[in-house]
Amino acid sequence: MVEGVTVVNSIRSLLMAHILRLLLTVMLFGVLLIIGAAHGFVSLEFSHIEMAIPSMIYLIFVEAFVMFYFIGVARLVENIHNTLTTQDKNQLRELFDEAPEDMEPYIKKVNRYIYQSKLAKRQTIPWTALILTLGSIGFLLGGAHHTGLVRKIVHSGVIYGFSAALLIGFYRQWVHLGKNHKLLRELKHVFSLPDSSM
Repeated sequence: MVEGVTVVNSIRSLLMAHILRLLLTVMLFGVLLIIGAAHGFVSLEFSHIEMAIPSMIYLIFVEAFVMFYFIGVARLVENIHNTLTTQDKNQLRELFDEAPEDMEPYIKKVNRYIYQSKLAKRQTIPWTALILTLGSIGFLLGGAHHTGLVRKIVHSGVIYGFSAALLIGFYRQWVHLGKNHKLLRELKHVFSLPDSSM
């Protein structure tokens, strides 16, 4: 039973960036479908209002998942850096079977990984926050327009802004998910960490 769990954890860790890319792609196509239905380009059984409700819940889930992935990768790299710099023998056993005398090459590599993981976090999390904010406001304004509280142009303007933020954020998240996946593989290889660790 333990071996089966370890295999599942290894596969999940290896595929996490690819799973997140798939979730992001489904989210993007869902939003494009809703916009197409709102403009009458796509004729479906459901109105764009009915499709917006589950899509908004899905968008919140995916963007939160992506945000915590980048936070988690940056935190893992920082934890490894802290373990290397404290040089506590008990903590070093988490990274090495037999700790080497010279930690400098490892610290240099981890410093580069820290820079890369923090850069990925800085490049993606603000766009994630903007996507969530504009998406929520656009969704609420859609309901307000449906009840006659705001004009259509207000709702449309926010949704166009949301769409632009979504496209830019999607691109940045896609690129940095690939870079973080490579970073994790290199980091785990340097310290011979199991693929299931995160």
